[in-house]
Order: sequence, then structure tokens, then C-alpha cells
Amino acid sequence: MQNPSDGRIVQSPLQPESPVRLIVARCSAIYSGRLDTVLPEALRLIMIKADGSVLLHADAGGYKPLNWMTPPTVVEESPGMMVVRKRAGSSEDRLEIAISEVLSDSSHEMGSPDEDAALAKDGVEGHLQELLAEQPHRCGEGLRLVRREWPTDIGPVDLMCRDREEAWVAVEIKRVAGIEAVEQLTRYVERIRLDPAFESCRGVLAAQVIKPQARVLAQARGVDCVEVDLAVLRGEREPELKLFAA
Repeated sequence: MQNPSDGRIVQSPLQPESPVRLIVARCSAIYSGRLDTVLPEALRLIMIKADGSVLLHADAGGYKPLNWMTPPTVVEESPGMMVVRKRAGSSEDRLEIAISEVLSDSSHEMGSPDEDAALAKDGVEGHLQELLAEQPHRCGEGLRLVRREWPTDIGPVDLMCRDREEAWVAVEIKRVAGIEAVEQLTRYVERIRLDPAFESCRGVLAAQVIKPQARVLAQARGVDCVEVDLAVLRGEREPELKLFAA
């Protein structure tokens, strides 16, 4: 939608029918919010997804973007500038992308997310979910299961539980958990908290192996980490006793 007063184009936070947009451009970027970062000018890929996600990629670095904003976002465009805003509690995250040259700007209809086949969990991950659904206390003392595959508008949370104080706990289960698992769970919890009845919901990441970088990010995001032993869950051996010094 276009604002006639200043020529800006404003994209609504969630547009399920919108196409995915791919822009290859020479640009620089400034991010301000939970931390401040500056990217110097270079040739980069800007990806704007239908759910409101905005990702800024370099040619190197694998799958991980240099900067990104998860939904819900507001995207404002003016000549040579794209500003992505997102509310973060009482503050606002802001990504300003200054564009000096556009090499390519294309949009692609990818259909409704409901038509997309969900990512199938591998055998180990699926088995972990079944076993932890039967033994939710392995994810945190006093937890009890409310439902498996708790739906959100961006995908289902593996387990939704309640703790001894009846607070809601969203549990995401992985075989090996990296930074992307923390990001995924953070997005789920953000969406769940939009409902006032679940505004105090917290996240727990359960995995056989949790990478050190994921633990650091999880602590910063207020996510608890729990490593689980498949053999113990299956009852094939007893859990190891841990001794604590006084």
C-alpha cells in the first residue's frame, strides 16, 4: 500500500497471499535494537518472505543471513531506502537498508503455506518427541503434557506443557540443536505470547546434543536447554547420578 503524502510503500506485517521477493542490490545496513550493528556497502541479496520475514544475505557464510527480522514486521520503502521495523516489548527493532544500486528485483508466488508439505522429522527426532510426550518431566521438573504439535500460525510446537505453577511451557525437540533451533523456538514463543492468555509462556529446547553457541543464544533469549539421553528415555539404562560439591 502506498502512502500518498511521502511516497513510501508500506508492507503490512503479515500478508499470507504475498509473493516472496528477491532483491540483488548494492547496499549497506544499520541494525538497532537488542544490539547495534553496521554492514558496509556491498553486493547482497535481500529476501522478503510472505510471512513478513526479512533476510539480508551475503554470497559467503552458508545459510545464515547477515541480518534478519522475524515476523511480525512493517516494511517501509522509499527511493534508495528500505526500513524494517518490529516491536520488541516496549522498544523497537529497526533495520535500515540503504540501496545504491539494484541489479535484480523479482517476486515469486509460492502458494499458501498450508499447501506446503511440512518438514518431516527424522526417525530419531520423531521418536524423541514420542518418548518426551510420555515423560515430559525430562524436559523440566514438574512439567505435564497438555498437547503434542501445538499449532501456531507459523508452524506447530512439538510439546505444549504446564509446570507446577500452571505456567505454559513450549518445548521444541531436536536431535542436535544449533542456533537455528533457538531461533525457531523463539519465533514460536513470540507468536504464542500474542494471545494474552499465554503471555508468560516460556520456551525449553530439548535435544540429545545442544551446541555451545546455541546455549549462549538460548540464555540470551530466556530459553532453557535440556540434553536428553535416548537410552534413558527408552528405559535401556538408568540415568547417571550427578554429585554436587558443597
